[in-house]
Amino acid sequence: MNKALEMVLITGMSGSGKSVALHALEDAGYYCVDNLPPELLTSFVALERQHGESKVAIAMDVRSATSLPLVPKQLEQLRAQGVAMQSLFLDASTDTLVRRFSETRRLHPLSRIDASDQNRALVDAIELERELLGDMREQAHVLDTSMIRSSQLQSYVKSLISAPTKQLTLVFQSFAFKRGIPLDADYVFDVRMLPNPHYESGLRELTGKDEAVASYLRSHAEVGEMFTDIQTFINRWLKALIRDHRSYVTVAVGCTGGQHRSVYLVEALAVSFGRSWQTLKRHRELDAR
Repeated sequence: MNKALEMVLITGMSGSGKSVALHALEDAGYYCVDNLPPELLTSFVALERQHGESKVAIAMDVRSATSLPLVPKQLEQLRAQGVAMQSLFLDASTDTLVRRFSETRRLHPLSRIDASDQNRALVDAIELERELLGDMREQAHVLDTSMIRSSQLQSYVKSLISAPTKQLTLVFQSFAFKRGIPLDADYVFDVRMLPNPHYESGLRELTGKDEAVASYLRSHAEVGEMFTDIQTFINRWLKALIRDHRSYVTVAVGCTGGQHRSVYLVEALAVSFGRSWQTLKRHRELDAR
């Protein structure tokens, strides 16, 4: 009898951090393969099962664009064979990707070398890549790497793969609107209209994790109302999300600086839903410190 196999498939935009994610999985004990041609996926998994591997991670990207349409059916076959599957798609804003390619002076896999305007050619290549990978993105859990460091990405990947694959995981994330809305959010809640501890001198340097800030926010009825409204909305749609075979749902809560209000609400929501559901929490701005 074949040994149960855990498999993580990493796809995403060129320059989004797939190599970093693969290194995180290697550190977590996965046997990792980069840029595996989709045609070899099922035979590779069969071989690794014969070798007794229990954890494998595979990265695929746009270099295999012509055969990527094969992947969804292959994943269905592997799941039917009992493989515990997780799919992660790494994304980043076009501006971020352009900056990263410019800094490293790497050539995008789809870039035209002979283009007269290399910057325009790079943007066009990135947009073409988004189109080619659109179906893969729809079927995976998305991680937005635009505003996070390599160490954050490694931490996020490790936390995701530690969550049970057969149970819906709720990911609560705080962020600052001034630094952009996370691309990986399934739902976004704007809490900038709530009382802001930033304007209280004794609270300005603290965060939503600190009791003094939490006490201040709990003292305002509208903060409690916002918490209840978000909680009610999520509870209302959880059954539908499960029927849609979702493995992860990312709920992003944003305020101006991503330090007080959004952090407090993410902490509170994670505690509330953590009583009945698998939950993860991230603080995009705080985690970057």
